Amino acid sequence: MTGLFLKSLLGALAVLLIALLSRSKSFYIAGLVPLFPTFALIAHAIVGSERGAADLRTTALFGLWSLIPYAVYLLAVWWLAPRLALAPTLIAATLAWTVAAGVLLFAWSRFN
Repeated sequence: MTGLFLKSLLGALAVLLIALLSRSKSFYIAGLVPLFPTFALIAHAIVGSERGAADLRTTALFGLWSLIPYAVYLLAVWWLAPRLALAPTLIAATLAWTVAAGVLLFAWSRFN
C-alpha cells in the first residue's frame, strides 16, 4: 500500500509542477515535465525485478518505439492549435495518438 501511495504522490507532484510552470515566463517547460520518466521508472523497476534483464531490454525498446505515437500527438496539437478551439484540438490529437498506438501495437505483435 505504501508503494501505491508513493506512485500516486509522484503523479500528483508532476501535475503540480506542470501547473506551476504553465503560469511562469518559461511556460513551455511544462511540456518537458511529462517526459520525465516517472512511470517508465516504475514500469522498468517492476519488469526488471519480476522478469529479468532480457524482458527489461524489450520493454525499453518498445518504449523507444512508443515515442512515435507521442510525436503524432504533438504534431497534431501543433498543426490543429491555430485551426481549432482547444477541446477539439486535444480530442483530435488524442484520437491521432490512439490510432498511432494501435498501429504500433499491431506491428509490434505481428513482427516482433
